[in-house]
Amino acid sequence: MYEHWVLALVIVATSVGSGVIALMIIAVLLDRIGPRTRNAVTLPALEETIFLFEDQDLLDATAPARALLNAAPAGRTDWARLAGFLAPRFAGFCDAIGALAQQGRIELVAQAGAMRLIAEDVNGLARITLIDPQAEGHGVLVDTLSHRALEDELDLLRQIADLSPALSWREDAAGQVVWANRAYLARSGALDGESGVLAWPLPRLFDQPPAAGAAGPRRMKAMTECGGPAWFDCHGLPHDGGSVHFALPADATVRAERSLREFVQTLTKTFADLPIGLAIFDGQRQLQLSNPALIDLTQLGAEFLSGRPTLYAFLDRLREARMMPEPKDYRSWRQQMTALEQASAAGFHTETWSLPSGQTYRVTGRPHPDGAIAFLFEDISSEVSLTRRFRSELELGQEVLEALEEAVAVFQPSGDLVVSNAAFARLWNFDPGETLGRVTVMDAVRVWQEQCEASPLWANVRDYATRIGQRPPLGARVSLRDGRAVSCRFVSLNGGATLAAFTPAPLPGMDTAGRAGSPALPVAAGA
Repeated sequence: MYEHWVLALVIVATSVGSGVIALMIIAVLLDRIGPRTRNAVTLPALEETIFLFEDQDLLDATAPARALLNAAPAGRTDWARLAGFLAPRFAGFCDAIGALAQQGRIELVAQAGAMRLIAEDVNGLARITLIDPQAEGHGVLVDTLSHRALEDELDLLRQIADLSPALSWREDAAGQVVWANRAYLARSGALDGESGVLAWPLPRLFDQPPAAGAAGPRRMKAMTECGGPAWFDCHGLPHDGGSVHFALPADATVRAERSLREFVQTLTKTFADLPIGLAIFDGQRQLQLSNPALIDLTQLGAEFLSGRPTLYAFLDRLREARMMPEPKDYRSWRQQMTALEQASAAGFHTETWSLPSGQTYRVTGRPHPDGAIAFLFEDISSEVSLTRRFRSELELGQEVLEALEEAVAVFQPSGDLVVSNAAFARLWNFDPGETLGRVTVMDAVRVWQEQCEASPLWANVRDYATRIGQRPPLGARVSLRDGRAVSCRFVSLNGGATLAAFTPAPLPGMDTAGRAGSPALPVAAGA
């Protein structure tokens, strides 16, 4: 009986031990095969990215390959788009793919091993496979809405870059253009308009060293002139071991600057031929422009003027060279120059400088935009001398008229009185110089008629003085109301003027001017 119980316990213990051992073995096996099973469920196998080309025509492609083409740079053919994506990432891609027919198979590795490329020649067809080592053989599940939002944003950014009129491109550390927008491709001629083939490597439009990429804006001319010469304002910024560049059109600015430069040159040539000295000072009162006449008139050296002195330094040098009126003291001179500057800045201002050398200058100040002032120096010595001589001759002629005992008056062709002498005023008790208004021949005839007996002469005088052309002399004898006889004569002068001369007969004991007579001077012996 006891033996039967022992046997039963042994059988039960053996069964339990076998079950425990079996469970342990199953647990170990599940731990080993569990991750693979889960990865196989959550990370499905990723379809390979494979392209099949005949020359440059795409014959077939996997779904990831077609998605990659849709995200590739702009290009009119599938090969142009793929080359634009691969060439910046795989060094020597263009040369290697060109030798595929001879080698049969090539394999390239992108920078930092981020991507591998395998190209095979299959019966004259090019089979290109792209492999991502980090996700080789596996896929990643992405939320559909998030993926669509990212694609929409990427498409919008791509359209903005392609539609931008500004040239945009990226260069690597060696200065090679690795990406460009449509405006750059069109300007450089890298994109063939007929075939849509994108030339690679992309040409450089601007001869700019790579180190200058991070510098400020520079105005440069495009090396490849597509549609004529073109100027751009180039901006460069460092980015990921290379540089990103933007070029803004500057043709209009260049044309405006050229026109302004030509206009300034024309003005400079014109100013150089002027006999008037010109000095233009800016808002800070610094000399900006002068002409050769200024050097001749002021006797200031060209070295001094080319140094762009200030206004007060310029006036100080004029004072030292005795080319301006000598002031009583320096303080009053400074006040005078300050007043000259203020008056010129406020509006048109003119001064006449009588120099110690005897020359006379007319100094004119004119305001210019932005607070600038222009001074004109003109030598008017000959003009002043001629004016003085003319004034002297007029004074001499007036003195001669005043010395005559004959009453004289001259009338213009319009009938206005020009000049008369003192004898005319005494004879007719009428001084034209005391009259504020104009005196005409009609006014004079009225005065003559009032002081003379009736005579037909005065009617003839009115017609004679207003007649045009040469006229024969007109003369007559009239009687004053005091009984004196007056000989009158009217003579035509050059230019249509008329001379009126009156010689009165003296009263007993009076001279012809109506003054008391003086005794006759004794005649010298032997006369």
